[in-house]
Amino acid sequence: MSLVINHNLMAMNAARSLSFTYSRLATSVQRLSSGLRVNSAQDDAAGLAVREMMRTDIRVMNQGVRNANDAISLIQTADGAFSVIDEKLTRMKELAEQAATGTYTTAQRLIMDSEYQAMASEITRIANATDFNGVKLLDGSLSGSSVNPGYGQQMKIHFGTGNSSAEDYYYIRIDRATASALGVGSGAGTGAGSTISTQSAAQAALQAIDSAVATKDTVRANLGGIANRLANTISNLSIQAENLQAAESRISDVDVATEMTEFTRNQILTQAAVSMLAQANTLPQLALKLMGG
Repeated sequence: MSLVINHNLMAMNAARSLSFTYSRLATSVQRLSSGLRVNSAQDDAAGLAVREMMRTDIRVMNQGVRNANDAISLIQTADGAFSVIDEKLTRMKELAEQAATGTYTTAQRLIMDSEYQAMASEITRIANATDFNGVKLLDGSLSGSSVNPGYGQQMKIHFGTGNSSAEDYYYIRIDRATASALGVGSGAGTGAGSTISTQSAAQAALQAIDSAVATKDTVRANLGGIANRLANTISNLSIQAENLQAAESRISDVDVATEMTEFTRNQILTQAAVSMLAQANTLPQLALKLMGG
């Protein structure tokens, strides 16, 4: 290489190496300070795209878990109301049993029937009043069919990342639980279970109340099954979100040990390049020696 003064090629070479090494050092600093290997599409375009999709799915799954937990709370609210209705039906059957025997007068049975009708009215009040976040649960609003809604509709519980009926949601259906729907009390018309004002009516009411209890227990059992299903769904979603988070971490997060090694290497190379650039900038002064300077 000739000794020239118009162009300092060694300094240019050192500056180019410094620029390259300093850029890599800056990348290491960014990764170590952020904790991320991928900070922009420039770092890993494909990795960034995959990471962002994973992050979206993770957040959606976590929201799905919250949706499923809300549904469990709804079911627990309905089940609590059914437990109170169960108490009322038990008392109604106790009254019917009392009125069914021949040791009481008509007047006494009318007194029993008064409490019997009060219990039926309370069942209806509970059914109409029970709600979760403004949604009525036992008045028949959720007793419809997905094919033929009829009186009401079913409640869709959405927890998946898509909109597939096989994977991402299912329905909660709760039959109407008023006294008339259960077939007890004056609201049931003139059928068995409507009154216990006579001995024969009281005897018929015993079977009608058994039928009402069976109807109510069927609904509660169905709700219990859905609650268990939702609990399993929550467990599965939590595991999926956790595994997806681990996969996202492997793509996105920086390996601190490896990156610290790279940082130290680039730091040394940067210091060396700065030193050599300083030396290269002084070399053209040698030409002054030849010029008698």
